[in-house]
Amino acid sequence: MDKRDHNDIVDLFVIGGGINGCGIARDAAGRGLTVELAEMNDLASATSSASTKLFHGGLRYLEYWEIRLVRAALIERETLLRAMPHISWPMRFVLPYHKDMRFDTDTPTSKLLNVIMPWMKGRRPAWLIRLGLFLYDNLGGRQILKGTTSLDLAGTPEGAPLEDRFQKAFEYSDCWIEDSRLVVLNARDAQARGARISVRTKVISAEQIDGIWHLMLAPQSGKQRLVRARMLVNAGGPWVEDIIRSTVRMNATQGVRLVRGSHIVTRKLYDHDKCYFFQGTDGRIIFTIPYETDFTLIGTTDADHADINQKPVCTPEEQTYLLNFASEYLKQDISDKDVVWSYSGVRPLYNDGTSSATAATRDYVLTVDQSAGAPILNVFGGKITTYRRLAETALKKIAPFFEGVDTPWTAGVALPGGDFPVDGMADLSAKLLVHYPFLDGRWGDRLIKAYGTDALLVLGDAKSAADLGQNFGFNLTEREVSWLVEKEFAQTAEDIVWRRSKLGLRLTTQEIEVLDAWLTATSSQHHAV
Repeated sequence: MDKRDHNDIVDLFVIGGGINGCGIARDAAGRGLTVELAEMNDLASATSSASTKLFHGGLRYLEYWEIRLVRAALIERETLLRAMPHISWPMRFVLPYHKDMRFDTDTPTSKLLNVIMPWMKGRRPAWLIRLGLFLYDNLGGRQILKGTTSLDLAGTPEGAPLEDRFQKAFEYSDCWIEDSRLVVLNARDAQARGARISVRTKVISAEQIDGIWHLMLAPQSGKQRLVRARMLVNAGGPWVEDIIRSTVRMNATQGVRLVRGSHIVTRKLYDHDKCYFFQGTDGRIIFTIPYETDFTLIGTTDADHADINQKPVCTPEEQTYLLNFASEYLKQDISDKDVVWSYSGVRPLYNDGTSSATAATRDYVLTVDQSAGAPILNVFGGKITTYRRLAETALKKIAPFFEGVDTPWTAGVALPGGDFPVDGMADLSAKLLVHYPFLDGRWGDRLIKAYGTDALLVLGDAKSAADLGQNFGFNLTEREVSWLVEKEFAQTAEDIVWRRSKLGLRLTTQEIEVLDAWLTATSSQHHAV
């Protein structure tokens, strides 16, 4: 296809501002394609801000024999870690062992062992866990992350929070990721490379005319507008089928299985900085993860979600399940009074016909459909760890429709603010405190973990805290809020305190209302000008 003027017809139009949509937009813009992306709400407003916040290979997926998926994810962990050391870092996971740990009955491994070792009665033997961890260490060519070790829990910080019956554990590595910031930074980089990013803008129709997509966009504020594109990418996540059927009006031959994953955040449950991997007697697993310095994140559940138009919430039953699950391991039982926040997201897993939500594949499937006359790429499934590889795979399918598309480029290329060494966080924090001596350590660390080297741009020429303008609480200042609005597509207080940060855990309801009022007033002044 011949390229035309950018303002006339774009090469690629992406529907969906989650991690897959923003990752594809970034990759495509960096290869010289003209790109526009529309998200009907805020960036990362659904699945991509409701994860367990981990870049991980998926240790338990080995029991489903998803070796290719696990290997790809393990390799990708370190590629991503190098590109975003401000929002991602290594974490150690402690897996306490006990003889009553059981398989999910749907796993191929459990079915095989039940035949050849029926006396195990569905239990996970220690040798099998060691084998799984050996594969986990070695499938992905690990270079940065530490390997697995065995732990004697007696008298150790790792053993202190656990019931005394846990004497032995295994410790392995995975990585933390600030999921919603990952989405925003991909969108920022896509924009810097020429893409147009439109938030709170719904695609209400898409029609093919003479080999070109004609898309009608409806911003939440402003007039509807028409965009024309040579190719469409449907990265709608949980809405991918709805977009095919209702927006593009095509028949869907593939589908997604909507699986709700819920999490709770409690007061801090232990003093060390390691995570726990707990295995239940029902065959499921949960994580407990140190979170935002003063809290612990516990998740996740797996439950089918029937209606995409029903907002996912952590149900009382799911909260009780997570509390009871963790209490089976912890010396001190936890209850509803310990929960300070909960969240839930719908994972759009590729529908492979499995019998349980837990067993449904986390792999992705990409299909190109030209039956309408112009091509559309539909994205089914996927997991946050493999988003960059998914984008590369998408570009392999997109490239044949355009001449001169550049080669893959994203591996090892830093996201905004990530241009410093993997082990350079402490040095960068120290540098920030030298430049801005009015910061305290906690404030400085928060800024570095959010913005990396861009923290210097956020603070600019400030000589004192007063130079940063109004303080909305917990050192969220007017200058930082302006950065989030101008550079990171934020429009509301919710965007800022729950997706650009997690300051919603810190700010009072009144402080958040003051922030929202300031944003509304500032927006009105901007539109008046």
